[in-house]
Amino acid sequence: MTLFRADHIGSLLRPKKLREAFRALSGEALRAAQDEAVRDVVNLQRDCGLQVITDGEFRRISYWEKFVRLTKGLEVRDSVFTFHDADGHESKFTAPYVTGKVSRSQPITLDELGFGNTKITMPAPSTMHFYRFTDWGSAYDRAEAFFKDLGKVYQAEMADLAKAGCTYVQIDEVAVAILCDPAAREKVKAQGEDPDRLVDLYIDAINEAVQGRPAGMSVGVHVCRGNYKGMYLSEGGYDSVAEKFFSRTNVDHFLLEFDTPRAGGFAPLRFVPKSKGVVLGLISSKTPQLESKDLLKRRTEEAAAYLSLERLAISPQCGFASTMGGNPVTEADERAKLKLCVDAARSIWGN
Repeated sequence: MTLFRADHIGSLLRPKKLREAFRALSGEALRAAQDEAVRDVVNLQRDCGLQVITDGEFRRISYWEKFVRLTKGLEVRDSVFTFHDADGHESKFTAPYVTGKVSRSQPITLDELGFGNTKITMPAPSTMHFYRFTDWGSAYDRAEAFFKDLGKVYQAEMADLAKAGCTYVQIDEVAVAILCDPAAREKVKAQGEDPDRLVDLYIDAINEAVQGRPAGMSVGVHVCRGNYKGMYLSEGGYDSVAEKFFSRTNVDHFLLEFDTPRAGGFAPLRFVPKSKGVVLGLISSKTPQLESKDLLKRRTEEAAAYLSLERLAISPQCGFASTMGGNPVTEADERAKLKLCVDAARSIWGN
């Protein structure tokens, strides 16, 4: 188990110049604009004192778009779910759909390395299934066979990443978090599906994806309730999935959202095996308000009642820009929150 006391989820606010480049440029010109933006955001992370460095997902339109675009057998259609906020506003979104046998014909995230970043994020296998669980694809008779083929895509990708120097892969799992939400579970049941069966299916899919992962590569799973311009997909604590998800998922640690009461309490952490760690997502990437170090220390101590302090770390609850538009915060807010992760970690753990 390898934990960085101050972690972050990966995606960072795209600067205006980069957003404009995505709209106006292509090919080498777009690549040059991305390179410039990545160099700047790597320096931002270093200036904040972070050891975990990503490229901000600056080569993607959304956290899963590039994976789908570069994997054979996948396309994009409408989702059966919607994002919503505390005021009841809803927003539709799109989702992957399986049109043929899936395979990896080229690297997907390999070009995201090379500027001093060592962490790569990838959407969880469930991303390619759950958002359209009633009609997820026509090329496979059984989801298990689909996930077997999809797992080979992840395995090959991680092998190439390790050769290129990547030491940390994060898998972004949203479906399991949605299946913690009683309302979402009822929606799944109403469509004739068993939510608990889906949780088992998605755990097995992650395990297939990380099977035989390279030595020296740490793998964490970020369990996310959705993140789109400050909106979310679900609410509810981890209680209904904690025992099986934490014990059966073959990864090194979990990055869990605990930034609002919607996430529930820390009691489900008692199910995390002693060989695994937890990164507490205590700092909100959705709002500009800066949390206090005293609050972060107190909440970490509360979590330590269920999981020893040595097996804990802290981070924002999610990325700052899971899509191109980003959350309703400024780059100054983002910098302050990333630095807060580092300062709070030093205050709590002394390193």
